[in-house]
Amino acid sequence: MAIVKAFKGLRPPVELVTKLASRPYDVLNSEEARTEAEGNPYSLLHVTKAEIDLPRGIDEHGDEVYNKVVENFTAFRSNGWLVKDSEEKLYIYAQTMDGRTQYGIVGCTHIDDYFNNHIKKHELTRKDKEDDRMIHVRITNANVEPVFFSYPAHSRIDEIVKDVITSQSPVYDFVADEGFGHHFWIIDNKATITEIVDIFDKQIPSIYVADGHHRTAAAARVGLEKKELNPSHTGKEEYNYFMAVLFPDNQLKIIDYNRLVKDLNGLANEEFIESLGKSFTIEKKGTEIYKPNALHNFSMYLDGNWYSLTAKAGTYNDNDPIGVLDVTILSQLILEPILNVGDLRTSKRIDFVGGIRGLGELSKRVDSGEHKVAFALYAVSMKQLIDIADSGNIMPPKTTWFEPKLRSGLVVHSLED
Repeated sequence: MAIVKAFKGLRPPVELVTKLASRPYDVLNSEEARTEAEGNPYSLLHVTKAEIDLPRGIDEHGDEVYNKVVENFTAFRSNGWLVKDSEEKLYIYAQTMDGRTQYGIVGCTHIDDYFNNHIKKHELTRKDKEDDRMIHVRITNANVEPVFFSYPAHSRIDEIVKDVITSQSPVYDFVADEGFGHHFWIIDNKATITEIVDIFDKQIPSIYVADGHHRTAAAARVGLEKKELNPSHTGKEEYNYFMAVLFPDNQLKIIDYNRLVKDLNGLANEEFIESLGKSFTIEKKGTEIYKPNALHNFSMYLDGNWYSLTAKAGTYNDNDPIGVLDVTILSQLILEPILNVGDLRTSKRIDFVGGIRGLGELSKRVDSGEHKVAFALYAVSMKQLIDIADSGNIMPPKTTWFEPKLRSGLVVHSLED
């Protein structure tokens, strides 16, 4: 069963929260982060992407940057921009997008659950990214940003959340620059905290990494490192836990994650389309944007036109949790055999665009000449994600895109006991 624990959160004063809360480190490059934090000393980007306070072009994984992380994080605490709660609490973090609100429990999960697979994963991690976040956790001695988890929806937890949000006002409540609402409540009633912890411990067999595989792995590795260095380790130390926001699976929505390819592997447009006809039913849709309307239906943009591609029966396996995925079908029927794009994690000929940018971003980048062809995919479902994680399989890279992203800085978890 899943371990969830209350903790003494480091939180910003109400009057600073809109200035301090930032987008997560991995959705901004260094230049975008500089622009976003410009003129705002309170932005948590000064901690999560501290290279913005150093000369342009600096190695963002160098010692100078990590030293700046420590300097800035220390200043945030000493300046009173992050203040530690006096008692252990759970929190509720809700997000509103397009009229839909999802409610997450903010608590700490246990590193043992990561290693014994009670926290289930669906993606591989890259060692360089994992190492970078591991250093960040180690030098701050904190989980500065939460990870995004999901759990099988539970009616009693839903009732508890409803009771809290209807009986008290949120401590933070704002609409961020991207137009999404962020709402945050404190659960400080000990009986309520105990009940939530007990439900996870006795009734929730597994929790699932939705977004943040690298941060999850890094936090677990730091906890294990501290465990091995502590001869008096008991398993109750704060470093055994890392911060997560846990959302019920029936409230989450995955949006599409699309592909751009730089060339047609030496094929003329007509030859490429003819090759597609072996595995797909093709319909030319013209210049108006076409969005996939069902599983195994793809949208393609090539030479100023949109096309519908529907995979023919017998070209995929719906009984295979990986084979049923449209990212798998695209790779096996188009990217690998026709375009000669192999490892999606390393190929320089392919790029990925989250559906939050809209399909117009695909046509824009093809029309610019930067890429030759674009493919839009039907979004993966939460059921598919959970089936894959439960089966011990791994999704292909860049399969899921969750939106809205968690804002960093509403609460921070210190590893200090």
